Amino acid sequence: MPDRGGGPTGPRIRVGRPSRRVRTLLLTLGVLAVLGMAFVMFSGFWTDWLWYRSVRYSSVFTTTLLTKIGLFFVFGLLMALAVGFNVWLAHRMRPPLSAMSMEQQNLDRYRMGIAPYKKWLLLGITALVGLIAGASASSQWRTWLMWLNGVPFGQKDPQFKLDVAFYAFDLPWYRFLLGFGFAAAILSLIAAALTHYLYGGLRVTSPGARATAAATGHLSVLLGLFVALKAVAYWLDRYGLAVKSSDFKATDNWTGLRYVDANAYLPAKTILFCIAVICAVLFFATLWRRTWQLPVIGFGLMVLSAILIGGLYPAIVQKFQVQPNEQAKEAPYVAKNLEATRQAYDIEGTEVTGYSGERDTDDVTQLRDDVAETASIRLLDPNLVSPTFQQLQQIRNYYGLPANLDVDRYKDEDGNVQDTVIGLRELNLNGIPKNNWINDHFRYTHGFGAIAAKGTAADEEGRPVFTESDLPSKSSNGGNLGEYEQRIYYGEKTTQYSIVGGPQKEIDYSDNSGEKTTSYKGDSGVDLSNPVNRAAYALAFGEPQILYSGAIGDGSKILYNRTPKQRVEAVAPWLTIDGDAYPAVVDGKIQWIVDAYTTTNGYPYASRTTLGDTTADSLTAADNQRAVVAQQNQVNYIRNSVKATVDAYDGEVKLYQWDTEDPVLKTWMKAFPDTVEPKGEISQELMDHLRYPQDLFKVQRELLTRYHVRDANTFLSGSEVWQVPDDPTNQSGDSVPPYYLSMKMPGETSQAFSLTTTFTPNGRDNLSAFMSVNAEAGTDDYGKISILKLPTGKTVDGPKRVQSQFNSEPAIAESIRLLRGGGDSEVEYGNLLTVPLDGGLLYVEPVYVRGSNLKYPLLKKVLVTYGGATAFENTLDEALDKVFGTEGSSPEPPDEGQDEGQDSTEPPTSSDPTVQEALDDAQQAFEDGEQALKDGDWEAYGRSQADLQEALRRAEEAQSRAGGSAGGGQNSAPDSGRNGDQDGAGNNEQESGGGSASG
Repeated sequence: MPDRGGGPTGPRIRVGRPSRRVRTLLLTLGVLAVLGMAFVMFSGFWTDWLWYRSVRYSSVFTTTLLTKIGLFFVFGLLMALAVGFNVWLAHRMRPPLSAMSMEQQNLDRYRMGIAPYKKWLLLGITALVGLIAGASASSQWRTWLMWLNGVPFGQKDPQFKLDVAFYAFDLPWYRFLLGFGFAAAILSLIAAALTHYLYGGLRVTSPGARATAAATGHLSVLLGLFVALKAVAYWLDRYGLAVKSSDFKATDNWTGLRYVDANAYLPAKTILFCIAVICAVLFFATLWRRTWQLPVIGFGLMVLSAILIGGLYPAIVQKFQVQPNEQAKEAPYVAKNLEATRQAYDIEGTEVTGYSGERDTDDVTQLRDDVAETASIRLLDPNLVSPTFQQLQQIRNYYGLPANLDVDRYKDEDGNVQDTVIGLRELNLNGIPKNNWINDHFRYTHGFGAIAAKGTAADEEGRPVFTESDLPSKSSNGGNLGEYEQRIYYGEKTTQYSIVGGPQKEIDYSDNSGEKTTSYKGDSGVDLSNPVNRAAYALAFGEPQILYSGAIGDGSKILYNRTPKQRVEAVAPWLTIDGDAYPAVVDGKIQWIVDAYTTTNGYPYASRTTLGDTTADSLTAADNQRAVVAQQNQVNYIRNSVKATVDAYDGEVKLYQWDTEDPVLKTWMKAFPDTVEPKGEISQELMDHLRYPQDLFKVQRELLTRYHVRDANTFLSGSEVWQVPDDPTNQSGDSVPPYYLSMKMPGETSQAFSLTTTFTPNGRDNLSAFMSVNAEAGTDDYGKISILKLPTGKTVDGPKRVQSQFNSEPAIAESIRLLRGGGDSEVEYGNLLTVPLDGGLLYVEPVYVRGSNLKYPLLKKVLVTYGGATAFENTLDEALDKVFGTEGSSPEPPDEGQDEGQDSTEPPTSSDPTVQEALDDAQQAFEDGEQALKDGDWEAYGRSQADLQEALRRAEEAQSRAGGSAGGGQNSAPDSGRNGDQDGAGNNEQESGGGSASG
């Protein structure tokens, strides 16, 4: 046959089905892939369940999980049914197709394209909207549980006379339901309209009717439902006025009705509700009338009314009725806000009393004796001495302490309670000899021991007087912590996971006999002997070695979520956690004590506050660990309702009911039964270490800058607005932190552990008030807030002014210069403590020096001022003696020289003309230095100080040659310069800069 160009011929290759072995392999791989994906999704759930079970709070996990699942399925199914039903109904109501227009011919291609997949498309759309709606609803589990378990407050709002629980628990749930209803109506309307359009029920360009009767009725009902929901929204908005936020010139974040709300918005919402109901009825009526004319008119009327009645009318009322006489119009509503805010923040019992700011008695000896009875003045600043603790008591590089230590109370060996600065020697992985997986997670697993020191004392070199020290820690210097479990597996710095209890031994501690090892015996942790658990945690932590490491065996447990905040927040996700957890030795164990709050954003008429802002100060800015942890950052109700403990060894978490009257806590205790123990379960030893929490105090002090007044007109005028002063000891510009110390307020009979702060007028630096709260748990006055209000017409120096006076005092400035040693050392100011004393205010500030060769601060000097007198001495007693002019610094006889405790306005004299000439030069140099300080000319100040030192040197040499004939000059200016040099170089116990030449 002829060749037809068909190309080469050959055997035909037949493509057959894969062999059974290949199909089996592919099927196996597919199944394994599906199982792997399922296990990845399952591992997160499984590890969470194991952790909650290990801490014995599995009920929290199951309640939360079941609530989320229930909300997801219920609301997801409702949304899917709503949208799916309306799509199905619109498809069922489609008109028969007849001679089609061009528009319908174009749509016919889409109808033909989706015809084979209509059911799957419907299922896909409904499933998608159901998943989205379900996920959104599941996030409302707190709102649901609060509505379901809500407990009455027993207090009613002043406008609608409804219990506060309606606004705190019910209204948020109703608003969620309303929002869900709007979403369902809108999605159903869109889906139905698209379906009607696709199948000819709605027409845009075709001749004739734009919509069939069936489409008109269907869409009208959906629009009627939407308008009916809008009517419900208008009705709920009436109650929402009691908790809505608005800016008011008297205060930010105001909530509650004002004059325009009660007299314009409230009636407007009622009228709009009636109009919306009528409009909804008109839409429903289209089922019979088959026309949109009336409902469209009604809807237009509703929109116009919303603009005129809901927007324009209130603006007119505000402009022409309120503004011309605002104070008189707003005063009744401000009074309601004042009362509600004070109740919501638990400050209604605050006592504001007048305080003169000047001492009442002239008996300085009695005043000096009263200091010790009035306050245990804490010289050891817990926010500065952490490096000192670390350098002197760290012992090993793999231990560390927090940047800010804590103040607590402990009994000494004689049974006396003393303020104590305490910190724990926690694990610091950055200091271990070599970082690898075994060292980081198996060998170095825990810290060891507490370090404590007296808060009111330092040794001769300025170091803390430790009452608990060494490794293992033991009591000394009168301390009495007793025997306790010292291993610290849970702490603020312990953020990594550890695997303990298995074949791999752990580093315990080291002493003179060598390194000690241990194996964890505690109850906490999740068992890793189960291969499923190991695989789950290998995925959860992204560490495959967990799955196959030989260091894991029988008894191995994994410890994680190890900071106190993490553990408390996990077992009680409905609590807001205080920013400062602190350790205490209780019943032979180290317990982390965590203050926790219940909050709500729905207390009517109470002004809102942002927790992150009101709890910020100079310490939180420097230490992120102290920032408040808040589930709900903006609140207008807060209670310290729970005291929690976390065992530092076995991680056990206990929640104790502290506020037995708090309805929010009662609500959560109904939702999560048996998770919070009654207050009576708190042991006395634990009670001794509980205290008033800092974050709550900071929130309250911020509110009290305005809400200390009870008169609405005074509140509106703003004449009594205070502010929290900036921290004067640094240049951060952040608020001064509150300070713990044991003190006695005026009128009290004994000292109490207290938390204190000061206030200044808005925009000024003089003192307005001093605030203190009894922080000693278990006492009758615990939580009692007292404010000493200074006279408005009198200028009393505040912390910033006092600090400025310290810094500008020539003799002090010279001594500070000497302490710096030419810039080789760094001077740091400790906490500036304020203590009310006999009508006046005693200020005490420790001064630390961080030497270039030490790298940690030591207490070297104490600044004290009272009634205009200032002292800068080596010890507190010396400074107090000088300020009050008592024993130790009494005036010398007239022929022996000038009193060191008073300013000298005349230059010292001497019978030796050479000495007198040198002293005159010293006096002139001193005056030049003073003027340079006032002018801010530091170069001239440096020259004057050099001249002063040279003149003092010449005077001393001349005096020595004359055999000491200078008399008074020897007791004043020359000694001043010499003692100042000695103190700067060697911490001489004599006063520096205390002579007459230096004032």
